[in-house]
Amino acid sequence: MSYAWRKFLRKKVAVTAAGVLAVIILAAVFAPVLAPHDPYEQFFEGLTLQGAPLPPSAEFFLGTDLLGRDLLSRLLYGARTSLIIGVVANGVAVLLGTFLGVIGGYVGGFIGGAVMRFTDLMMAFPALLLAIALAAIFTPSLWIVALVIALVNWVWVARVIYAQTRSLAESEFIEAVRSLGASWPRILFLHVIPHLAPTVFVWSTLGISTTVLLEATLSFLGIGVRPPMPSWGGIIYESQSYFLDAPWLVFFPGLAILMLALAFNLVGDALRDVLDPTQRGRG
Repeated sequence: MSYAWRKFLRKKVAVTAAGVLAVIILAAVFAPVLAPHDPYEQFFEGLTLQGAPLPPSAEFFLGTDLLGRDLLSRLLYGARTSLIIGVVANGVAVLLGTFLGVIGGYVGGFIGGAVMRFTDLMMAFPALLLAIALAAIFTPSLWIVALVIALVNWVWVARVIYAQTRSLAESEFIEAVRSLGASWPRILFLHVIPHLAPTVFVWSTLGISTTVLLEATLSFLGIGVRPPMPSWGGIIYESQSYFLDAPWLVFFPGLAILMLALAFNLVGDALRDVLDPTQRGRG
């Protein structure tokens, strides 16, 4: 592990991305302290005489939105929404995909075929359309949106874990352990799952960027987290009509989404190079 840590630290871009993630996470955690205003408060002086949002100024550092609320405060609290959904949704997707992939890959036969055919069926539907359909069925909220995204994203994890589990189940050392009389729970928990840990860990990082982008897309389409709860995608959705007159309402949340997704991708790529034995020595 110390070797992997040293190898990760040699990747300057990944270290910088990890620093960006740390700043965003700290900003989300300490949003009540860092936010200069209440993100839900509508300021009378936060709008022009014509009722338009104010540009960035000394009082409102990133300007105000169409209701006169401080944009910086809403972005800080919106980081909480994006991170909670990203971590929870991706965590559920990874756990569900890993469980189904391990069961299908190790058992094989009819059960393995059924698991993979169901996975193929889910993969046949476009992820965004499936998420929109599920979001239309359930009443959108923070946890419902996270659940919807998890039900969309688990298929990719299951496919990867299934392939690796099948390869491990047919390997010689597993056959040797099985011939010694080891039970299947012992084989799974002591010999198969530890070999899958690097892949699961990498997917746990890479998948967060996908969930954050999907949450922003759903919020932009108006079927994500319900207002007035701040969300980066929701801020862009609410500001569509002011895109030309108040571009900061789209630029700042869009930049935040881009930085968060890019940082998670860069860190995930670096972790894959460090932890995945098939990637060692490449690049």
